[in-house]
Amino acid sequence: MTAQYRQLDQADSDAYLALMLAAYAPSRALGVHFDAATATQQKVLLHLQQHGVYGLFIDDELAASVTLRYPWGPLPGPFGLPHIGWFGAHPRFRGQQRGRQIYDWVESHIVRDMLRAPAISLGTAIHHPWLIDVYQQWGFQAQHQADLGKGHITLFMKKILDETAHERWLARHIP
Repeated sequence: MTAQYRQLDQADSDAYLALMLAAYAPSRALGVHFDAATATQQKVLLHLQQHGVYGLFIDDELAASVTLRYPWGPLPGPFGLPHIGWFGAHPRFRGQQRGRQIYDWVESHIVRDMLRAPAISLGTAIHHPWLIDVYQQWGFQAQHQADLGKGHITLFMKKILDETAHERWLARHIP
């Protein structure tokens, strides 16, 4: 079994769409309205164009993916930090920790090493039955809630990657 990590591009759009629809099927069944849950080919192409989308391939099959939304991009997160957007693992790989593997790779290689960001953020539905617990286990801490008009209240969470750099960043960004 070979594993490969890389940034996705337009040529990956069909595999990416299939992954998002499969990964978000349980959320759709719960009635949680995440944007990725109702992705279309057109939305996927725009998403790949506007954000950093990274994938984990197992034997050339897209197993999991994480999107980074950048503070300078068209859909920044709430803190002026890299923000996790669409994130999922294909159910075919259930129990193999593929979602955690792609997240860890993106955090280490992209967010820490390339962007040198002091922290990272994400948002999830407050009533989702397992995601908040998962993200807390990964080191994310709840920050605030907002109604983004998606049919649920979003809980924004942040994970500090470098405490000293985060303190310096806060001093520059919070009056």
